Amino acid sequence: MESGAVQVGGGAGVPVRALPTADDGRTRHRVAALLLEHGPQTAAGLAGRLGVSPTAVRRHLDALVATGRVEERHAPGAPRGRGRPARLFHLTDAGRSAFPHAYDDLALTALRFVAASGGAEAVRQVAEAQLAGLEQRCSTAVEAAPGDRALARATALAGALTAEGYAASASAISGGGQLCQHHCPVAHVAAEFPQLCEAETALIGRLVGTHVQRLATIAHGDGVCTTHIPGPVSRAVPVHTSAGNTTHPARPVPGERAAAARERTAPSTSSTPTNARERTPA
Repeated sequence: MESGAVQVGGGAGVPVRALPTADDGRTRHRVAALLLEHGPQTAAGLAGRLGVSPTAVRRHLDALVATGRVEERHAPGAPRGRGRPARLFHLTDAGRSAFPHAYDDLALTALRFVAASGGAEAVRQVAEAQLAGLEQRCSTAVEAAPGDRALARATALAGALTAEGYAASASAISGGGQLCQHHCPVAHVAAEFPQLCEAETALIGRLVGTHVQRLATIAHGDGVCTTHIPGPVSRAVPVHTSAGNTTHPARPVPGERAAAARERTAPSTSSTPTNARERTPA
């Protein structure tokens, strides 16, 4: 077992495993760095460069494979004789992204040149063009949402954005819905060029089918990008309803009904004499 590793286990027959330590993290970073610098290699080749045993380096390789940073493939043209065939370990795109890169610097330089040449409108056009592919991919998921309610479409959109790396979620709140994006791939660039956030907000509105409002953005220092999706506006029901040009009269209030009843039952004040016998049947 390597120095710094801690074994845990309990009871007979329980397998003993090593807990990852800071030394493990440093060694795995060195393994990934060797794959980045020298390309695909075998476990034995990496062990020779690191000065550790092949068993130890394979343990680190297994951990890197499990996290998606490294993948294992058959070595091309390797002889298929007896024993285990030669296998090469490759660094994946996820493994490469763990190393420092200058993508943000490149994007900022390009957008500054665009802004100097064509102004803010040119930057907006670049932002819209950059999001066109994202909108096309997300629209397929949104169109499959049940019904045409904005919140249902927002929930489908959150799933599509999560698949794109935005770590998004949707929830119902008082007055409508809310779409949250916990990660922004272009936050550093959008901090200088808000046209990227504006184009993304317009994209969300088109996909959910209603006007939306951005409440917070990671680019401006907030912890999450939050977009408010207004719910349906309730309309007041009028007191009197009408059909065509005929308006139904209002029903009398209780006091008016009582007065009308008393008026119907009050003795007649007519001066015309009344003969009760005239109303008696013969």
